[in-house]
Amino acid sequence: MTQFTPLASTFGGTLIGAAAVIWMLFNGRISGISGILGSLLPPYANASFAEAAAFILGLVGAPLLWMVLTARPIQQSVSTNVILMATAGLLVGIGTIYGYGCTSGHGVCGLARLSYRSLVATLIFMATGFATVFVTRHVIGG
Repeated sequence: MTQFTPLASTFGGTLIGAAAVIWMLFNGRISGISGILGSLLPPYANASFAEAAAFILGLVGAPLLWMVLTARPIQQSVSTNVILMATAGLLVGIGTIYGYGCTSGHGVCGLARLSYRSLVATLIFMATGFATVFVTRHVIGG
């Protein structure tokens, strides 16, 4: 069962929002993670490669730093079913392409800008997430 963590979630959400504002302040761009990650790969690689790489390394490194500073393991549960995870990743990637953005771009930055397109995209992301959790917990049994 998923734990209710309002303080940690609020703190985490505040950090995500602050990171989005800082990225916009210094780069003039929305901090859509899929776009930033995509900018590291050909043919999209651009002049801000170092900044994008630092951003992605920060996303990966932050939990590791937390683990070192607190001497506590990271508590994250994901499926060990490789086929399920690969399929999920592929579907997220396809959704990101067809949705012209990801949850961070639409859900964090787009909603803050009162974008109607981002509202619709975020509602679709959330509905899909709810359906996925229901199916994996109650139908598949994962």
